[in-house]
Amino acid sequence: MDVVNQLVAQGQFTIIKQPLGFIKVLQWIFAIFAFSTCGSYSGTFKMKVECKDRLASDLNIEVDFEYPFRLHQVYFDAPTCKEQNKERLFLVGDYSSSAEFFVTIGVFSFLYSMAALAVYCFVLEKYRENNKGAQTDFVVTAVFAFMWLVSSCAWAKGLSDVKTATDPERVITLIQACDEPENRCSEEYDPKVSGLNTSVAFGFINLILWIGNLWFVFKETGWMAAFAGTYVPSQEKQPAPDSFGQGGYAQQDPYAGSQGGYQPDYGQQGGYNEEGGYSQGYEQQPTSYSNQM
Repeated sequence: MDVVNQLVAQGQFTIIKQPLGFIKVLQWIFAIFAFSTCGSYSGTFKMKVECKDRLASDLNIEVDFEYPFRLHQVYFDAPTCKEQNKERLFLVGDYSSSAEFFVTIGVFSFLYSMAALAVYCFVLEKYRENNKGAQTDFVVTAVFAFMWLVSSCAWAKGLSDVKTATDPERVITLIQACDEPENRCSEEYDPKVSGLNTSVAFGFINLILWIGNLWFVFKETGWMAAFAGTYVPSQEKQPAPDSFGQGGYAQQDPYAGSQGGYQPDYGQQGGYNEEGGYSQGYEQQPTSYSNQM
């Protein structure tokens, strides 16, 4: 219990309130509904055969079938209306492939959703580190969305065939005694397939959830920045300008101009003399101090 309490204390369960975690919870729940309504199904339909000879009749023919719907292995005994002899008949069709595929996708979706929730709650930092976890999550989510599309469509077609193969009116045509006009064959009640219809509905609900979850996982991958145009590629080296007078390189010296800045004249002659003074070679004649006096 101490380990569990420590994990719960360190968990970041606020992620469940966010779309990324909340949709995973919905995926976990609806995956359970999908594979449980299909995998736990069992149905029964009932027929009766009234022969001309009442003693050879059978008014209570029950046929049971269940997941994974290998109907070609389901059999029942029907009267031949010839004395008290009976014949063993089998249903038609094997729809286990689509049913088992649907249930398998549901189970794996349930397991992955539970694992993803654990990662979100306990190691969210590593999940977002370098976006590797989010990118893997996005790819797996896309695969599951595609698998839900395929499995739901396949199971919807398989369920339609199961309904047809277990329709008592069609099964009656397999009984040879019902071909005789003096014998009367009818159905007592049809199998209840509302649970199977619900499983198909849950399959397409899961498809919508997994497709919708792609957007929220995509925002965690970091690919959104590239699509939004914020990705900055490596800059190419710009060619050198032809001259400093072109391409904006001939900028005005901030110290030059007519605003009183210092403007050196490189044509003037000047330098230090031997006595350590600085003499400038101006063109005008210097005025001696004694003459001014």
